Amino acid sequence: MNNSFLSMIAGAAVLMLTSAAPATYLDPQAPIEERVEDALSRMTLQEKINILHAQSKFSSPGVPRLGIPELWTTDGPHGIRPEVMWDQWEQAEWTSDSCTAFPALTCLAATWNPDVALEYGNAIGEEARYRKKDILLGPGVNICRTPLNGRNFEYMGEDPLLAARMVVPYIKGVQQNGVATCVKHFALNNHEINRHTTNVIVDDRALHEIYLPAFKAAVQQGGTWSIMGSYNLYRDQHVCHNQYLINDILKGDWGFDGVVVSDWGGTHDTDQAIANGLDLEFGTWTDGLSNGASNAYDNYYLAAPYAARIAEGKTDTATLDDKVRRVLRLMFRTNMNLNRPFGSFASPEHSAAARHIAGEGIVMLKNDKATLPLINVRKVAVIGENAIKMMTVGGGSSSLKARYETSPLDGLRSALTGNAEVIYARGYVGDASGEYNGVVTGQDLSDNRSAAELTAEALEIARNADAVIFVGGLNKSAGQDCEDSDRQALELPYGQNELIEALAAVTPRLVVVNISGNPVAMPWADKVGAILQAWYLGSEAGNAIADVLTGAVNPSGKLPMTFPRSLAQVGAHASSESYLGKKRDNEEIFDCEYPESIFVGYRWIDRAGEKPLFPFGHGLSYTTFAYGKPTADSSKMTADGKIIITVPVTNTGKVAGSEVVQLYITDVKSSLPRPVKELKDFSKVNLAPGETADVTFTIDKDALSFYSPEAQAMVAEPGKFKALIGASSADIRSTVNFELL
Repeated sequence: MNNSFLSMIAGAAVLMLTSAAPATYLDPQAPIEERVEDALSRMTLQEKINILHAQSKFSSPGVPRLGIPELWTTDGPHGIRPEVMWDQWEQAEWTSDSCTAFPALTCLAATWNPDVALEYGNAIGEEARYRKKDILLGPGVNICRTPLNGRNFEYMGEDPLLAARMVVPYIKGVQQNGVATCVKHFALNNHEINRHTTNVIVDDRALHEIYLPAFKAAVQQGGTWSIMGSYNLYRDQHVCHNQYLINDILKGDWGFDGVVVSDWGGTHDTDQAIANGLDLEFGTWTDGLSNGASNAYDNYYLAAPYAARIAEGKTDTATLDDKVRRVLRLMFRTNMNLNRPFGSFASPEHSAAARHIAGEGIVMLKNDKATLPLINVRKVAVIGENAIKMMTVGGGSSSLKARYETSPLDGLRSALTGNAEVIYARGYVGDASGEYNGVVTGQDLSDNRSAAELTAEALEIARNADAVIFVGGLNKSAGQDCEDSDRQALELPYGQNELIEALAAVTPRLVVVNISGNPVAMPWADKVGAILQAWYLGSEAGNAIADVLTGAVNPSGKLPMTFPRSLAQVGAHASSESYLGKKRDNEEIFDCEYPESIFVGYRWIDRAGEKPLFPFGHGLSYTTFAYGKPTADSSKMTADGKIIITVPVTNTGKVAGSEVVQLYITDVKSSLPRPVKELKDFSKVNLAPGETADVTFTIDKDALSFYSPEAQAMVAEPGKFKALIGASSADIRSTVNFELL
């Protein structure tokens, strides 16, 4: 039992014995708002100031005198970060903080399965609760505007509806464990280069139709208890204290009653932090992002400078009390909730969940001539650095110390034991390092052989194998998929394209397993037999990949973002300044205008009439699905009405499988430009061979609406619409016409 807990109990006991008024805030049966007001009435001004800022790298103080405990945060969103020193980034070197590494959120989004998102949230929530964490710093729902964004692997794809549908059950899964989610990064954090100094310039339609809907769903449907501000600026204000985004939209229009948490080092000004909605400040001056004083917590913008402004009469206490109420409300939902479960950590159940999520999120992009699954093979050649490199370490703040990580090579060897010989060649050397922030993989991947020698070895084993599995892609090193840096190009690094071309020339049965959190260019796509998009899959990566390669799991993932052929097919790269912006004269600010507006991802591709490498929503299976003729209960819809569309889907193959049936809407004629089609609903259905199921979609006014800058609201114009039902954004199987009256 630690000292802080003993102090809390002692303080509470003293208060209950000596206080003239009953301690309502200590009554777990009392309504939370009554507890909040009671606790607030008992706090001194200094105690109120204290709970608004950090006391260590990852905690803020409670109110010891009142028995209110510290608030502890932890990085996520796909595993619980190992413990670091109180005021340093160095590892605390615990022996009990090795977690389950869950798949990155791009993989979760690729499942297109809200039930899996709930399973994910509950499992990681249990791990956070067991480690006595009160806030999980995740999930991330920033839109994948460019495939070069180094942090896309932490987000949920390019489409706002998909991200919204997947984030809500994740939040509920976490918070049912008495742990708050902290949905991030609010908002417009769409690249990592110059992330502290980029001022985003985006029109209101794109803001409300593309970049805010997932956050809105997180607040109004998921009920998230906290939100993290982003580093960038919007309307020339840093977003961690931004009047329009936080006060007007988040707390005003959406009615958010939780806590706005600064990203570490994201606070820049006391007056703006006070007035513009920031509630809880972390990382200022001691954030590890820049040099600063140690233990400088009393000097934070919401610390002594805040108290001084109150003392000088420069600000009132009403704003302070609102911030304190929010933090107290969060505490009563988490660490002051005596009924929350105890959680569990790195359990067999969590390993099983990680494997299930990973298997359902792997996307089979191509499978010519039944290259997969691996059957009737006696010798399998596995080639590529990513077949052996640990991926749980690195990538930035989401780097993990996993209890274990099964490599693709080991997973395949285990799956094929007794059936086939598995041989390995490195093929290329990408990044031999294995350390991030003091966590080390223990791997020695150094290799002094030349590229020619490595290629020759790979080709030799490929010639003599029944099947060749190339496992490559990106990694989580700087300049790849990593926080605080972006990728330098869409192409694969380390000479992988040339190696894949050479392998394709010597074997007809070549499978490419691409491990990345981002789309990559694939100039060799037509020359290989099969392609799997495997993401960063966590502890069970190797087993999940082997499950799909061998057919133990029938792939059912669908792409949550478009795979373009080149950056020319990406709206964010329409000009030299539309990606990273233009530096202001004599200022360290980069103005980054989003000229593509609402046309992000497949919306841009559709408008240009181009064919991407692989479209949004694409994913193959080891079985086939036939879509029947859809029926609608009406061809006309009133403004407050609905139309129900039903489509029969049949598994026409020989194995059980799941299909994601997607509904897109086309506005035939609009007063403002609209995308050719937009995802408005989806349903994942599992079918046995020969089985048919009716998939039902309900179309209402929200599905037809767009943001009107004039009305400053979402509107739906009367007129003709089309409901497009398909297996991807480019594979539309049927159309239903209807009219909004």
